[in-house]
Amino acid sequence: QVQVVESGGGLVQAGGSLRLSCAASGSIFSMNAMDWYRQAPGKQRELVASSTGGGSTDYADSVKGRFTISRDGAKKVYLQMNSLKPEDTGVYYCNAQGRSSLSRRFDSWGQGTQVTVAS
Repeated sequence: QVQVVESGGGLVQAGGSLRLSCAASGSIFSMNAMDWYRQAPGKQRELVASSTGGGSTDYADSVKGRFTISRDGAKKVYLQMNSLKPEDTGVYYCNAQGRSSLSRRFDSWGQGTQVTVAS
């Protein structure tokens, strides 16, 4: 079983910055992607930023140039969020995908961390 824990959310004024952290632990044989999603009130969960094991990254158009995803080894991922806007408000979730063994995959979610951007 793989556990994923996020931290670093909070309340910030528009234009401010926050850094989210995510750590995965448990039965991890290999890690592939670690991604950040967010869900605003009344909206579907959306992919914000992704990071593959090979080092490539991708971002939603709405956050390009403002957010940066980075990895620290295989089991930690960060999301640096700058120039925050009220529309960035939501619960941010970390998703980790990989293998628990040669024959078993995992796709695990954290519990989420609230980010609120005040105008």
